[in-house]
Amino acid sequence: MTIVVICAGGPQGELCSFTTYQQQQNVHFIGADRGALYLIEQGITPHAIVGDFDSLTAEEYQLVITHTHDSERFQEEKDETDTDLALLKALRYAPTEIILTGVTGGRLDHYEAAIRSIYRLQKEYPHIAFKIVNQTNVLQFLMPGTHRIPANPNYRYLSFFAHEEPIKNVTLRHVKYETTDVDISLGTSMFTSNEIIGDAGSISFSQGICLMIRSID
Repeated sequence: MTIVVICAGGPQGELCSFTTYQQQQNVHFIGADRGALYLIEQGITPHAIVGDFDSLTAEEYQLVITHTHDSERFQEEKDETDTDLALLKALRYAPTEIILTGVTGGRLDHYEAAIRSIYRLQKEYPHIAFKIVNQTNVLQFLMPGTHRIPANPNYRYLSFFAHEEPIKNVTLRHVKYETTDVDISLGTSMFTSNEIIGDAGSISFSQGICLMIRSID
């Protein structure tokens, strides 16, 4: 299993904890713009850094490029966001999971862009788990099928939302509020704040795109 952790340049208070990833094997870190500096300040040497680096001073930029052997700098006028560039770089590692942090809080347009990017990539690369993670939430898109959801005391609550179209034939098992073959319609909040019972819960559905958010209390 290969994990890529991308750190973008959002507010530092929104970053996930990197400790668990630092202790694992086959984890690669990519810094997007100011996220490269955040990683270095956490004692992490980025495997790669990308972006236009317009949020860094000249001194900060010189610092980050001395901490990696793989740096790509782009013009400010470009079609892709710095986060998009980092996601494209992450795909080169043939990952099974991509963690994106530093995209929540602060500018809502950057957050919305990140949501749309991982939605598009999740459909294009269904074998890779794309997640947005901060101190209090894990967000990811699920495709039709059956998904095992391991319990995690750091993210006690579990919510499901229909994205772009209704979700059909939803069955939830080993959770506080179970369902059998029900639909999640667009705009409903009925599937908010569930909880896993035991070691793992599960969701299965036949059609639609499910936005799953796991949250701390």
